[in-house]
Amino acid sequence: MPKNTYLHDNHEVNLILKGVTSILIGFYLFCGAYLIKSILDGFLIDNHLTGMFSAEIIEFTVLGILFLVFVFSSLALVFAGRRVAKRHQFKLWNAKTKKMAFRYLFLIAFLAAMLIFLMNAGLIDLITPAFLVTYGLLLYLLRDHYRKKRFILSGLAIALGGLCYFIPGYWSSAISILGIAHMAYGITTIN
Repeated sequence: MPKNTYLHDNHEVNLILKGVTSILIGFYLFCGAYLIKSILDGFLIDNHLTGMFSAEIIEFTVLGILFLVFVFSSLALVFAGRRVAKRHQFKLWNAKTKKMAFRYLFLIAFLAAMLIFLMNAGLIDLITPAFLVTYGLLLYLLRDHYRKKRFILSGLAIALGGLCYFIPGYWSSAISILGIAHMAYGITTIN
């Protein structure tokens, strides 16, 4: 029997983006941006190992890194929610949590489809701004009314997306800044 029925019915408590979870997601974003930037820079250097790969191999490697960042970030959310559910002795997957998880997966699928469309259309300079703006909207739509700091994180992602639109070469720095902001948000929200 759950100790607190409010917690049982509250999806913001079940799937949380605070503390260690936010730090991990920030770390994954930062490392993913660093790896992708290193691979792309190495591709442009003649004597570098990745310079010998074809563009298709580099493309699949970058997509693989993005997929791993998504999987590890999602797993961090689920395992943190599972830990909270176990601590408070209630089920993680109630009706509200399932609805929020469906919304999350729908928005991620929309984001992936949009980014693949931009990549196939040859609009490479718009991929990072579109990702950052959509990620900011995702954070806003999956917000918790009790945590106003997440509005700052959402606004930062949208502002960085706007900056990347005007300065396309700023993409790795913008994603790194977003990762550091996630880590700072996680540090300030640790219980």
